[in-house]
Amino acid sequence: MNLVKRTLTAAILIGVSFLVIQYAPRLVQFVLMQAFIVAALLEFYKLAELKGLRPRKSLGVVLALVISFSFLFPSIPLGASLFAAILVAAVYFVAAVDSGEKLAVFPSSIAITLLGTVYLGFTLNYLFKIRFEQGAFYVYFLAGIVFLGDTGAMFAGKAFGKHRMTPVASPNKTWEGSAGGILLAVGGALLARHILLPGVPLWRAVLSGILVHAAAQVSDPLESLFKRAVGVKDSSNALPGHGGFLDRVDSLILATPFFYFLVRYFWK
Repeated sequence: MNLVKRTLTAAILIGVSFLVIQYAPRLVQFVLMQAFIVAALLEFYKLAELKGLRPRKSLGVVLALVISFSFLFPSIPLGASLFAAILVAAVYFVAAVDSGEKLAVFPSSIAITLLGTVYLGFTLNYLFKIRFEQGAFYVYFLAGIVFLGDTGAMFAGKAFGKHRMTPVASPNKTWEGSAGGILLAVGGALLARHILLPGVPLWRAVLSGILVHAAAQVSDPLESLFKRAVGVKDSSNALPGHGGFLDRVDSLILATPFFYFLVRYFWK
């Protein structure tokens, strides 16, 4: 039954994502991107609360949107948005910390609140940037690398996995699975190049498959560390068979900006 739920949820997510990426207007894509980021951010803050931390969730959402505006309006420098977010957080906490009890939790509260906004609001918005600077085909190219690579890592790990790669963060991940993931990620990059971006040199596609999925293989267990720290398997059960919103983008959190910078500064 779980496999049926997982397959159905995946089919719906893929279908909706394709329609949005391919056909939705720029503003609609931005709004939907922010909705997804906010959902993942609230799950991140929930994990922090389970650990006894006290993130300011409403403030974090506002700060994430402040950072996001620089992606919607290119005339706003990203550095200015990041500084504005820090400034707003500073004003809030200076005004809000008015007791010894609040002072005791202030360092962890401001740290986890700001971390969430940068960890998700900064990184995931590069999907929007890729879509409207490079084009939809580059988003599919990235997806082919990350998701086919994840599939390859899973099957290779089950079939050949013996040596654990990240025993604390993800005990089931192995070096053999990692190698299988890299191989299928390269295959995904070559397939996407052949179908969507034939003008990309072969060596760039191969190198991108290796490097981008290497970043994804760091991104996934990093998210797992937050869950392991509080003893949960999934960030939520919002997506049947897939856990939460944060679980669905764990590999993309670091792989997306990495891919953007790779294309922006080394492909051209």
